[in-house]
Amino acid sequence: MIGLLIVSHSARLAEGVQEFVGQISGGQVPIVAAGGVDDGALGTSVERILNGLEQLRSVDGILALVDLGSAVLSVETALEQFTGPPVQISNAPLVEGAYLAAVEATNVGATLELVAAAALQARELIKVYE
Repeated sequence: MIGLLIVSHSARLAEGVQEFVGQISGGQVPIVAAGGVDDGALGTSVERILNGLEQLRSVDGILALVDLGSAVLSVETALEQFTGPPVQISNAPLVEGAYLAAVEATNVGATLELVAAAALQARELIKVYE
């Protein structure tokens, strides 16, 4: 089973994506929101990300979906301290990528590579609507 880590500068955005994608996947996919910082301001917290990774420790792989470039740095820093299942950082659009990743992750035998590839397909979907 593949888990999703939603990393956003906004705690509310991360929680909203978690809720939306959780409903889409029927609760079949472990999804953890790791957004914002402790004082409620916008930003990313390595501690929150590391906590999210730990919550997903029992899965076979974790796809981290991020909202902005600096979130990648925070995830990379957290990964220096994490010794769990493999983690891949996706540069897919956050909401659309999380949606497609969750749909793929519900398939029996879905691998981290397949879930990550599904998330990236969101870029092509967005181009259709431009």
